[in-house]
Amino acid sequence: MSNTATLSSKFQISIPKAVRNEKAWKAGQEFAFLPKGTGVLLVPVSELSELAGLAKGANPKNYRDRKDRF
Repeated sequence: MSNTATLSSKFQISIPKAVRNEKAWKAGQEFAFLPKGTGVLLVPVSELSELAGLAKGANPKNYRDRKDRF
């Protein structure tokens, strides 16, 4: 099976089923398009609840603050 798609006249692309199944993407999920060289990177946008605890254990000491910006 080919993992390619064609841009429609309405500028829509269908993601191949093999890719959707492998990544467990669902209808209605939000994505970000990031230009990368001559292509585009398609990245799912995480829910806020999925990001909870992401920086657990981070040490904020010596981080830059708005006060030291020019």
